[in-house]
Amino acid sequence: MTTGQFNLVVLGKQGAGKGTQSQRLCEKYSLAHISTGDILRAAVQAGTALGVEVKSVLDSGGLVSDDLVNKLVEDRFKRDDAKRGGVLDGFPRNIGQAEALDDILGANALKLCLYIELPNELVMQRLSSRRVCQECGTTYKDTDPAAISGTCEVCGGDVVQRSDDKPEAIQKRLDIFERDTAPLLSFYEKKGILETVDGDQSVDTVANAINAVLAARGLV
Repeated sequence: MTTGQFNLVVLGKQGAGKGTQSQRLCEKYSLAHISTGDILRAAVQAGTALGVEVKSVLDSGGLVSDDLVNKLVEDRFKRDDAKRGGVLDGFPRNIGQAEALDDILGANALKLCLYIELPNELVMQRLSSRRVCQECGTTYKDTDPAAISGTCEVCGGDVVQRSDDKPEAIQKRLDIFERDTAPLLSFYEKKGILETVDGDQSVDTVANAINAVLAARGLV
């Protein structure tokens, strides 16, 4: 690992494996996993002033504003586990958030943007076949015994298909990705820090490809 703080962004459509690969990178290189979903949930649970504000927005069915998310990410980077650096999973989602991230981290602190590429038809296939335990969050394929029986093998909870894993909801999220997030690829390419990895491979093969990119850039 290079000296100094090491920060990277992982981009990809839903179902491309961002969360899995981000977690692996954090474990391998002792980095903080900076997931906006986790940050929002933690803020609400902690009951901080920002958390109360987030809860009121979520309870009303609204979207958390960029300004609010930016503040939460900035606060997350102040925690001890992020001193070495972090893997940003789910942030930034648009150009405005990317510019805010530059302000938060400072010049040249973001070393890499990894884009895990996956065609839309595979996104649809992966997510529409996904089943999730409502209790512990363990994921299954629709052909797994636990998905067929509806009972989680880990905790005994109910295994269901989430409403946002149905085709209409998946398409809506893909449209949002193309509108808001896809422009980030050009944004980071212009900075010279974009690398693309094929997400249509096994988890281990994708992880090996990512590690090869880090090595080739002299980051590890």
